[in-house]
Amino acid sequence: MRIAFFTEMEFSGKIPRIHDNMRTEFAWICALKADHYNIQTIPKENYDLGVIIIPKNNPNFNINSLKTVCNKIAVMQEGPNWFWQDYDLNKQIWYFNTLTSSDIIFTHNKNDKKYYQGLTNHSDVRVMPSLMIEDAIGPLEQIERQGVIIGGNFVSWYGGFDSFIIAQELDNGKVTSPSMGRKQQGEDQLLTHLPYMNWKQWIYELNKFKYAVHLMRTHAAGTFALNCAYLGIPCIGYKGLDTQELCHPNLSVDLGDLNTARKLALLLKNDEVFYNNCSQTAKENYKKYFNEEQFLSKMENYFNRSCKN
Repeated sequence: MRIAFFTEMEFSGKIPRIHDNMRTEFAWICALKADHYNIQTIPKENYDLGVIIIPKNNPNFNINSLKTVCNKIAVMQEGPNWFWQDYDLNKQIWYFNTLTSSDIIFTHNKNDKKYYQGLTNHSDVRVMPSLMIEDAIGPLEQIERQGVIIGGNFVSWYGGFDSFIIAQELDNGKVTSPSMGRKQQGEDQLLTHLPYMNWKQWIYELNKFKYAVHLMRTHAAGTFALNCAYLGIPCIGYKGLDTQELCHPNLSVDLGDLNTARKLALLLKNDEVFYNNCSQTAKENYKKYFNEEQFLSKMENYFNRSCKN
């Protein structure tokens, strides 16, 4: 099966397995041996399936133009399932019509699948699991992990302040955060920020931490929880995110339940057996639910069911 992905990125071609910036969408393209095009580009070749990741901030494109070169068209969820409702009304209607005119809707999580099924009454809505391709990482340094990292900055999108408060139970001296696009002025007074970096560098830096907290209400691909699971770093986070619930089942709390999150943080810090169990469970469940072989098997099953009809 010939597959093409269409995104806002300005390049054409394939993704090598040792790409230093192997984010989730790059991993999907690489694992499926797909070609990539900018969303405004009409390929000269024909494909069995075109997967469109609609840009959040500039969603204007014509899905019908891609139907001329793709036998089937799928729309892949970008960001949280509610994001598009912040568009003006005309774009909301356009987005809804784009979903309903696609052959397949791919989503991030099982809860997103229910949302899009109910929204569109579409007959073919599937979860495309988040994915890591590990080739570029290589052997990781064996170090004594220390400290706590949270998953985002002090804005409602990331829930950074909530994560910071809970992280204080794990290390009241220093909390670290990645630098994200919504970084707030003054955060340096409370947080130590990692510099902006590519995905490979991020994995190396993340490997240095003993604990992780990511109480982010904005559910999408869940790569922070997934990366932590790959490394065996226990991560406290919210239910409703597949990577969190499947990889860190004993550290997943109901939305807004900071009381339980605080208790789990204390347990992680004070109970070595509990910590080691959460770490081992995360690594095992990463391999069980999010390995590349299972991803390819699931996608092949999807394609057999959806693209040969």
